Parts: sequence; structure tokens; C-alpha cells
Amino acid sequence: MRAVLDTNVLLAAFLTEGICARLLTRARKRQFSLFTCPFILREFDRVLAKKFSATKQERMDALHLITEASQNVPDPAKLPTEVCRDKDDDHVLACAVSADAKYLVTGDKDLLSLKAYKDIRIMAPRDFELLFEDR
Repeated sequence: MRAVLDTNVLLAAFLTEGICARLLTRARKRQFSLFTCPFILREFDRVLAKKFSATKQERMDALHLITEASQNVPDPAKLPTEVCRDKDDDHVLACAVSADAKYLVTGDKDLLSLKAYKDIRIMAPRDFELLFEDR
């Protein structure tokens, strides 16, 4: 199972002890293949620094855990046209497309409203977690 976790899901994985943290733990245990890209990692680092005042060491530790649990898509192909209202969301979609992901996990309402893009199901963390309960 190939998936991309949006920046907001990765942030929640470090800031709370809920479903998003469980999903990152599942990725670290290789229960699914997690993919990320430079855009998501940069955005994650920037938000941790600005909104949550994380120290450089805290950010480096968090990024290390993510990169350890994921495979990098170094240069995702751009989408042929803008798909989302927020152009940053297009970068996340492009990462999922380039990774050949089957799932994009996000809390972003704009992305969730798409429900799917090409063969990628776009779903909330809780819905993605339910896929593991069905196994």
C-alpha cells in the first residue's frame, strides 16, 4: 500500500498522540509504504519553526524520523494543469502522482473535497486508519 501523508498529517503526528501518530508509527514499521518529497519536508520544517517555535534540533529530529520512515520522491513531476484552489496542494498531489501512491492522506478540506485524483484516493487520516482494521 503506497501513500503520501500531507504536511498537516505529519505535523499532527508529532504534536498529538492520536491517529496521525499511529499512522506514522505504521509507516516506520513498514505496514505501508510512505512517500514524501522536498516540498512536503520543507513545508513541515517551516511550519514547525514558525507556528510551533520548534528548535532546530527538534525539527531535525522530526525530519529524521519522517525520512527514516519514508521514501523520497526527489523531483515530482508537475501536474499538467492546476487542480486545487491552493497551489501548494498541487505540489502534494504531484508528489502522490510521482510516487504512484494509491492514497493521499490529508486533513485539508480542499483536497478532501476532490475525493480522488486519477487513481489516488484522497482521504482523512481516520478513514486511512480504518483500512488497517479491515485486514
